Amino acid sequence: MSEALLTVTDLTVTFNRRGVAPMKAVDGVSFSVAPGQTVGLVGESGCGKSVTSLAIMRLLPPRGNSVTGVVEFEGTDLLGLPLNAMRDRRGRDLAMIFQDPLSSLNPVVPIGIQVTEVLERHRGMKRSAAMGEARDLLDSVGIPDPGRRLKEYPHQLSGGMRQRALIAMALACRPRLLIADEPTTALDVTIQAQILALLKSLVVEHGTALIMITHDLGVVAGLCDEVNVLYAGRVVERADRHELFAVPRHPYTHGLLESIPRLDAGPGERLTPIVGSVADNIPWTGGCAFAPRCSREIDPCRQVTPLLEPAPQAAPDHLQRCHNPVVPAAVGGPDLTKGAS
Repeated sequence: MSEALLTVTDLTVTFNRRGVAPMKAVDGVSFSVAPGQTVGLVGESGCGKSVTSLAIMRLLPPRGNSVTGVVEFEGTDLLGLPLNAMRDRRGRDLAMIFQDPLSSLNPVVPIGIQVTEVLERHRGMKRSAAMGEARDLLDSVGIPDPGRRLKEYPHQLSGGMRQRALIAMALACRPRLLIADEPTTALDVTIQAQILALLKSLVVEHGTALIMITHDLGVVAGLCDEVNVLYAGRVVERADRHELFAVPRHPYTHGLLESIPRLDAGPGERLTPIVGSVADNIPWTGGCAFAPRCSREIDPCRQVTPLLEPAPQAAPDHLQRCHNPVVPAAVGGPDLTKGAS
């Protein structure tokens, strides 16, 4: 793997409200992504995935939160850039595909104008030339009859086409880093497969660095090179996707895999869900946040904060944050990477 394009170090996002104790949505997250690499951020809703991406893009609200750490893009700390300089980089060097295309697109502006704005702002194109480029972009992401779609409004497009339009906007300036925040949410499986294939070809053909944010482990298995599993704002396990699915060490990762329906399951065989909810946790400063839901809890789990360290009997880059990790002999989750290229 080549040198990292983006390096996130000890990123922390704290939300502050008057009369309420500060809440750390992201708590010391660190990872990197290189050109042509796809890195996954995985976890349940509320684990800090989307907030991490918004902090990287400097899109969090200007008030009510504090962001610390380092987000280094090609040697420049994005968190320290003046706002105007950051606006120049967004869309041109790094772009984001948002989770809900209907709320992300302006409902009263035609799709063509929304795509051409990016081209005019960052590539200095004239409106007529930008409209032709926008037509080509819509065509490249598989939108039929792109000339007509340019004149239509977001509500006139299907969910799949709206998502493709968002991807076209994100790709307009050929960014070197793309963040995809659950781009296949609420889409049928056929459209999901088409969008994932489009993202994969982008990484392979153009060497784009991709951060994939998702709760769908099937998406991770087919697309990501490295996987970061988040829980309560911290990375609890990091590994190559094949290593992670073959021998997950953290009980949370193991629980996520065990809760996936399997085609080879016997009739009437029940799933094994993770007990409780994401709200059932303890502060990381007092132990392991996952302890109240963990079937492998031992005394240190509520007394000592676990460190992110190499997992025993695993690859050197397989890291886990657990006092009592799952042993390889006990691992038997589904290998979702089989057949995934």
